[in-house]
Amino acid sequence: MNPTQALSRAGQSLWLDNITRELLTSGTLARYIDQLSVTGLTSNPTIFEQAIKKGTAYDATIAERVQAGLSGEKLFFEIALEDIGRAAELFRPIHERTDGVDGWVSLEVSPLLARDTQATLREAQDLHARVGRPNVFIKIPGTPEGLPAIEEAIFAGIPINVTLLFSPEHYVAAAEAWLRGVERRIAANLNPAVASVASIFLSRWDVAVASKIPTSLANRLGLAIGQQAFRAYSQLLASSRWRRALNAGARPQRLLFASTGTKDPNASDILYIKGLVAPLTVNTMPEGTLKAFADHGELGPELRDDGGDSGKVLEEFRKADVDVSALAAKLQQDGAAAFVASWKELLGVIAAKGAR
Repeated sequence: MNPTQALSRAGQSLWLDNITRELLTSGTLARYIDQLSVTGLTSNPTIFEQAIKKGTAYDATIAERVQAGLSGEKLFFEIALEDIGRAAELFRPIHERTDGVDGWVSLEVSPLLARDTQATLREAQDLHARVGRPNVFIKIPGTPEGLPAIEEAIFAGIPINVTLLFSPEHYVAAAEAWLRGVERRIAANLNPAVASVASIFLSRWDVAVASKIPTSLANRLGLAIGQQAFRAYSQLLASSRWRRALNAGARPQRLLFASTGTKDPNASDILYIKGLVAPLTVNTMPEGTLKAFADHGELGPELRDDGGDSGKVLEEFRKADVDVSALAAKLQQDGAAAFVASWKELLGVIAAKGAR
């Protein structure tokens, strides 16, 4: 049994945090599914921007769509929906075998809408309808403005991947929005089994504090945040409120560990995989991290429902003058801004290629 199979047997889903047309056409993604236990895929504006900018695989499609009169975001979503649809078909047997628990592919709404609740909801509904696959999540940022859109989208029956969460408090707010949508479906006599994941970003924490902390605390904050989020997740799943929804036919919104590629070259390249093993969760990893774990990975101890020693670790960071709450807000703001920058660059790349 290779390390990725062992992680899957431990009850955690391995998803690939990448999509390119070459991955789809070369058979590489199919191989990852067959050999490395990959059961899902996530994408974001930065991933698409890099995929389109760095190669020629999309050039013919861009030229064709420009000839048809498309440009800007409309042209991009035509391209993205093609890739997402093909990936969804590759994962569809997994989706059917697990009765909808796994086998998901994610597509994000325009990051320009992160502060616009109603526009986010409209685009989520439009993309969900256009993709026409049962195993596609629409990604909505868990910003304050995104939370009402998440609730409404769940109530409308749209599977949602809540993105850009950085703290246990962010996770709880996203879970509350999801559960409100589920409870409204129950009250309206609708099927409450609307799938969702809540994605908490981890490695960016360690990057943000690297120059401000003693070496004894290096690369420990992201894991502590992940442990605390898992504690909050476990508390929700143990609550009477959730059990009532479960009894009515709802399914858990799984916690997803994101941004799990190690940024520090002096740290283990499987740091956020080995340290975040937990059943009924997802770890979506960059391609390099997936390959590294398949090559020399090992499983750490399963996360504890009580958060283990993460509370003590966070107290050490507070003593080192790290304001965790303020940093969480900044990371979410910076993350949203980074996706906007990638989005604008992406649209610029598409326009330049379309003008050739």
